[in-house]
Amino acid sequence: MEKKYTNSKNLLKFILGSAFGVLMFLVPIPQGDAFTTLLDYLKSFVKNLFGGSLPYILLVIMVVSAVLSTYDYFCKPDWIRKNHYLKKGFSTTPFYLISKIIGAVVCCMVVLGFGPEVIVSVDTGATMIDLCCTLLCIVVSFSFILPFLTDCGIMEFLGVIARPVVRPLFGVPGRASVDLIASWFGASNAAVILTREQYMKGFYTKKEAAYIMTNFSLVSIPFCLLIADTVGIANLFPAFYLCICVVGIILAVIIRRIPPISTLPDTYQEQVGMQIQEDVPEDVNTLKYAVELSCRRAEEFNAKGVISSGMEVVMGMFFDLIPIVVAWGTAALMIVTYTPVFNWISYPMGMFLNLLGVEEAFAVAPATLAGFTDMFIPALLITGVESVKTKFIIGVLSLVQIIYLTEVGTIAIKSEVPLNFWKLLVIFLERTIIAIPLIVLFANLVL
Repeated sequence: MEKKYTNSKNLLKFILGSAFGVLMFLVPIPQGDAFTTLLDYLKSFVKNLFGGSLPYILLVIMVVSAVLSTYDYFCKPDWIRKNHYLKKGFSTTPFYLISKIIGAVVCCMVVLGFGPEVIVSVDTGATMIDLCCTLLCIVVSFSFILPFLTDCGIMEFLGVIARPVVRPLFGVPGRASVDLIASWFGASNAAVILTREQYMKGFYTKKEAAYIMTNFSLVSIPFCLLIADTVGIANLFPAFYLCICVVGIILAVIIRRIPPISTLPDTYQEQVGMQIQEDVPEDVNTLKYAVELSCRRAEEFNAKGVISSGMEVVMGMFFDLIPIVVAWGTAALMIVTYTPVFNWISYPMGMFLNLLGVEEAFAVAPATLAGFTDMFIPALLITGVESVKTKFIIGVLSLVQIIYLTEVGTIAIKSEVPLNFWKLLVIFLERTIIAIPLIVLFANLVL
């Protein structure tokens, strides 16, 4: 690098800006028996601030999204098509347009209290509306804070420092360690959005972004504790969480080496190209190089960039993603709750569990696949199970499967990363089939 970027101004921006981002996203704050983040506190503050009006705010967003997307699709107005933010929120394909309209209809039914029970019940539409109210608060909370984590230099610094471990083990840049920590203490959907933004800026290839989204977006520690408590094994939480971590790492090492992840193109987003620099030149001190890259990144950081980046996330999440999450999530929960489909398709999983000696194998078999729709459903399906070991196995499985359509899956599909429904389904099944013997072995060792 000819120009030297390490000066007092850039160092100050790097240290103070990154410290704020790290404090909000990554620093664990004690909360009862587990940990959370300041971002989660901010999300809770926003949720309490809006209170009972949140569903109505969501309703307005959903209806506006459906109406303007329909208008844009048929009339193609310049005031939408030529505006970067409006285009991101309202220009869409026929399939996603229909999804937005369905999402708006479901939201109207749930919030205004009409429509068939199969759609508006607490097991289907009402659950999705509550989930999306939370997602709305997450987006409000972190959209304008995210640039402090991604654009002030901490990603570059950790990328250089962590690369010698992360690159050989997982085949991804060192900066991916930030995604893991963000979901570890915060929220998995926030980590997926972070990964998407890094891909769009040229810091991950298509393969890397897809791999990180489907393997690093673990659910937070508080949610793991909630699942353990729901299935009645909170007293086993240390072993429960250790199993999640161990199996999660093994899965991450394996999944990147097999299709479909291994077959994805290892190329960067075409419009921006490769922007990442983590290879340390010869005869250059690693720490000094990390600081230099961080200061170079920090030099470009400014208030205008924070506002622009935040607005882009808000428009994409509010008007493009959330309506689709409601539509797809409600449909998936309807299938799980009101049809025997998962009982039918899970019979081979029952045989697999039975072969491994899992008690009540066929009774819990639907829970092994229902997690594809939502991470909380498997826990609800096994509340009547007697065997503690079986509860342990299914509880851990539901948390290492990672790909939940109601959250991570929909965000991944809607990103520009080359992941579609069928690829996600294959990855989900791979994770499930590989994880079950590992979890059974672990359970047999500790219980």
